[in-house]
Amino acid sequence: MAVKRPVRVLVDMDGVLADFESALLQGFRRRFPGDPHVPLEQRRGFLANEQYGALRPDLEEKVVSVYEAPGFFLNLEPIPGALDALREMNAMQDTEVFICTSPLLKYDHCVGEKYRWVEQNLGPEFLERIILTRDKTVVTGDLLIDDKDNIQDPKLGAHLVHLLPQSAPGPAPHQETAAFLE
Repeated sequence: MAVKRPVRVLVDMDGVLADFESALLQGFRRRFPGDPHVPLEQRRGFLANEQYGALRPDLEEKVVSVYEAPGFFLNLEPIPGALDALREMNAMQDTEVFICTSPLLKYDHCVGEKYRWVEQNLGPEFLERIILTRDKTVVTGDLLIDDKDNIQDPKLGAHLVHLLPQSAPGPAPHQETAAFLE
């Protein structure tokens, strides 16, 4: 008889647990007060630097400098309710939860700050539940909760639950997703 393994839930960090978008906007406005910015309710697409670059080419590099700066990831505010939801999922019988997050390619501050953020906001027990990868499709899981809108790779074994940015109302869950979550 085969041993049933727990349901493995992979949860993205930025935009799902941690409020990347608000911190980016606040940091951009603080560092570049005279430059145009994209209000949260007008943010579209996954990559903020592309939308800012469409406003004005020099803004793309400026927005990147905000999230590559020391302290950016460490100081992200938790998304209201997200940490409690993660803890609740983690406490469920036959369920294991991992934080599956992508570090920046310029990782000087990002990686260490993501670990410290998890320790500060979720406790040291979650440090062993962090998966850092540039490609989440290579991680084995049953459910991936992510805000990235273009994860479509057929290698992904997990069922993707796409979260819209906090400022936009979410659609009703897809029938398959609703059935999986019941």
